[in-house]
Amino acid sequence: MEAVDALPVHLNGKVAVEDFDLMVVEVENGNKQNGREIVLGRNVHTTCLEVTEPEANDEFTGDKEAYMASVLARYRKNLMERTQHHLGYPYNLDFDYGALGQLQHFSINNLGDPFIESNYGVHSRQFEVGVLDWFARLWEIEKSEYWGYITNCGTEGNLHGILVGREVFPDGILYASRDSHYSVFKAARMYRMDCVKVDCLVSGEIDCADFKAKLLANKDKPAIINVNIGTTVKGAVDDLDLVIQTLEESGFSQDRFYIHCDGALFGLMMPFVKRAPKVTFQKPIGSVSVSGHKFMGCPMPCGVQLTRMKHINVLSSNVEYLASRDATIMGSRNGHAPIFLWYTLNRKGYKGFQKEVQKCLRNAYYLKDRLRDAGISAMLNELSSTVVFERPIDEDFVRRWQLACQGNIAHVVVMPNVTIEKLDDFLNELVEKRSTWYQDEKVRPPCIAADIGSQNCSCALHK
Repeated sequence: MEAVDALPVHLNGKVAVEDFDLMVVEVENGNKQNGREIVLGRNVHTTCLEVTEPEANDEFTGDKEAYMASVLARYRKNLMERTQHHLGYPYNLDFDYGALGQLQHFSINNLGDPFIESNYGVHSRQFEVGVLDWFARLWEIEKSEYWGYITNCGTEGNLHGILVGREVFPDGILYASRDSHYSVFKAARMYRMDCVKVDCLVSGEIDCADFKAKLLANKDKPAIINVNIGTTVKGAVDDLDLVIQTLEESGFSQDRFYIHCDGALFGLMMPFVKRAPKVTFQKPIGSVSVSGHKFMGCPMPCGVQLTRMKHINVLSSNVEYLASRDATIMGSRNGHAPIFLWYTLNRKGYKGFQKEVQKCLRNAYYLKDRLRDAGISAMLNELSSTVVFERPIDEDFVRRWQLACQGNIAHVVVMPNVTIEKLDDFLNELVEKRSTWYQDEKVRPPCIAADIGSQNCSCALHK
């Protein structure tokens, strides 16, 4: 990859020129094989904060302390501004953990197995296991039948779940829809697994007809399946019951498949949506993972991973140095994260989460309807708070609102901190900008029917 001063960005047949350092990379464009250029962010080396050695008399002058204080003050101001214009990534920024500030003076590390204490005494396992038990109740598995831990991020949950599947079926094939999170395919590369990409419906949900065809082509090997409880870009929820039915119809008995459910965002929202299908260990699934820094609003990346106790022995070993068991991906694990999650679960509980889920879904429908009323192509999956719409052609606008984009589409993920007022500000600015982007009749909004369906596309052909 090469840094350049001005990069032509090809979108919808138009060219926009960026005036700062950018990097580009050729990637596969969805289901198409032809490469396209995508825009990556600025090279941070152009804005990094240099680490300098203290002067000999700094302890007397206090110049270094004053300098660092000013840097942090400016950084805090920047964070406040960026938080006000954050819409594209699934982080709940509505939280207050002031009561936990008293614990920041301790190096809390939950190295090793959460259920077995190590010789390192500054840990938070009692909080961690309390959180895990809460999720075990949510996903309907007895305490004696599950094992899990609080991960450092959602990706680690996927890495662990797929690793368990690979250890249960060493010769198994990993199946994942094309809209699965990139960490799923990263796991396949890391573990040197055979991986089969399954086509998706327009909604982003796995196409079980294509899934069945690919299962039948590989009937001699066990199946390890990643099921999405909310895809990254479109927020689509794979039909878990249909996936299980497809496996059974293809001749795969329960002792020949392993299902990992990637519920990074919606895995914690779906249990509180009326008439939503259940993700539960009462069904033949092997593991579930969610992120703690998304819907729950933990200020540090973390996640929760649960699997069946009978599976964990295949990849665990006792470590004398720890006086504990090694069954996690990482060694040292953030001991503060379990306390933040425990604090949130106790403050909000089931009723609090249900209220926040309903607010998110209501506001997401509001955004989708406002976009459509303004003549902007938009889609919202039934069980989702991710609103997909046409990608703005101005990269400055994309960066200002921190939108996540793929090809000709972008999305807003409506989280509990996203208010109607913020959505109105975004919509009003978007409508105003579009009037200038498309004032020349030669430049028209793109057709994104292939991405969101013709019924949701407002291009000249489909409106």
